[in-house]
Amino acid sequence: MSLLESLRPQAVQSRESGIVAVSNYGRGKDGLIPLWVGEGDLPTPQFIREAAQASIAKGETFYTWQAGIPELRDALARYYARHFPLPLRRENFYVTGSGMHAIELAIAATAGPGDEAVYLAPAWPNFVGAAELGNVKPVAVQLDFNDNGWTLDPEKIEAAITPRTKVIFINTPSNPTGWTADLETLRYILDVARRHGVWIIADEIYSRFYYGGLRAPSFLDVMDPEDRVIFVNSFSKNWAMTGWRIGWMVTHPSLGGVIENLVQYSNSGVAQFIQRGAVAALDQGEDFIVMQVERARATRDRLCAALQATGKVRLAPPQGAFYLFFGVEGITDSGKAAIDLVDQARVGLAPGTAFGAGGEAFFRLCFGRDPTQVDKAGERLVRWINDL
Repeated sequence: MSLLESLRPQAVQSRESGIVAVSNYGRGKDGLIPLWVGEGDLPTPQFIREAAQASIAKGETFYTWQAGIPELRDALARYYARHFPLPLRRENFYVTGSGMHAIELAIAATAGPGDEAVYLAPAWPNFVGAAELGNVKPVAVQLDFNDNGWTLDPEKIEAAITPRTKVIFINTPSNPTGWTADLETLRYILDVARRHGVWIIADEIYSRFYYGGLRAPSFLDVMDPEDRVIFVNSFSKNWAMTGWRIGWMVTHPSLGGVIENLVQYSNSGVAQFIQRGAVAALDQGEDFIVMQVERARATRDRLCAALQATGKVRLAPPQGAFYLFFGVEGITDSGKAAIDLVDQARVGLAPGTAFGAGGEAFFRLCFGRDPTQVDKAGERLVRWINDL
């Protein structure tokens, strides 16, 4: 038996990211415009960096609270008080080592071997990967694409629930589609979860990247404090902190001891100087968020107009997040076509094959970047599409 064969099967069989496969192929190619990853091009604002630097200068480099420093948990409570109606306090918040870490802990707290987790597809592949590593079976409920854009028939969620279902994972606004649940849909899903006694993991990482107001509709608008909902979020997108690796969870305080134990046995807490930067982000970063969203909105509108003018593109301007998930007439295998795009158009996109059921004929483009760069990529895409 080889070393590889002696590893745990779930680890060996973990899926390679289709996004990484294309980016590895295209990385370093001359003149390529890379729009394949979910990351903006702006550096972390100076006021956030300065807060972290001041913390390091003071020697705040030791072990710290597993749940997060009190100052950050209080800042999260203030932030939610400004934007959401449900009263929350410090004890509702738990700091994690990224949004992905928050998802892993939420799965570990709610589901295990033999259990099932319902999720909406096409979907960011990391939730599926994390569930499978924990021996939890992911069950896809497919979003529909029609003249109204990406839509959800919420009755499909209830139809997918079995006696083994422990979790419904809802990402809204959605990566990759931009689909955003309205309040009626959130109430329906919450009612389903209540009747079946299952947990909701609510991924609201793109809540502020919403083009219909200051934030997207949230389960916090419709739930009661005792409902079985765990929210996962990240500092990465709103405040251009992707490399900092810090996120948070929101849940009922009675879960606090369990969440802290899960933190202890995974990363043992987030560095204090990183948390100081996060406090500054929450307290001083509102103007930066608004600027980013308006920048993305204008870029989205120009890009959609350019692609729609070809007459060969299927798309719906996304309601939220900063991705355009679009199809091109005649293309059914976006994995192969994404490689062709790198070679022929010098544009790097994420293939829809990376996002599971329903995404095979689509591409994901991140437009939350330099508008000039995105406009240029749009021109190249239009030429490539017209030449097909």
